[in-house]
Amino acid sequence: MKNYKRYSDEELISITATEPEPEKSGAFSELYNRHSNKLYLYCRKIFGDGTYAEDIFQDTFMQLIRSIESKIVIGNVQGYLLRTARNLSLNFKRNNNKLLVEFDDYHAYFTERNFEVKELTQMIDAALDLLPEEHKEAFILQAYQGLTYSEIAALTEVPLTTVRNRVVRAKSKLREILSPMLEEGK
Repeated sequence: MKNYKRYSDEELISITATEPEPEKSGAFSELYNRHSNKLYLYCRKIFGDGTYAEDIFQDTFMQLIRSIESKIVIGNVQGYLLRTARNLSLNFKRNNNKLLVEFDDYHAYFTERNFEVKELTQMIDAALDLLPEEHKEAFILQAYQGLTYSEIAALTEVPLTTVRNRVVRAKSKLREILSPMLEEGK
């Protein structure tokens, strides 16, 4: 079996589009391995919910497969995946504007440290949910995805200064929301 790690994303797309099995599967698997963690984290942060995040995550990769099969030129795979996940998320939220509630599965055993990390993560997620959608999205793309302001501006199709303002306002609001909780926990 070939070592697909040495190929660029563009080469992997070309192999996926033109080569027979098992090369096609191997190349797509490498694309998936490269981008799945960041994409899932993005979906999870947007929804704060495992089921909906997983649905959007899977739909995004299905869209990538359809685009490759349709010979659509994809220059930046990470950008394509984030844009697709963003659009699918926006469409889902628009079409399902009712309250989305789901209970997470909880495990009985937690160490004290795991509990503290989980509690902090829940506080951050709750604070993110209080932000306006465009501020939340800009912050997630910058803080969790590691995108630059320019990359966020291209992805969301808004001016660079708007992105900068959204991230700054999101951070300011998060500090405002979280500081009383963190002070209380000391």
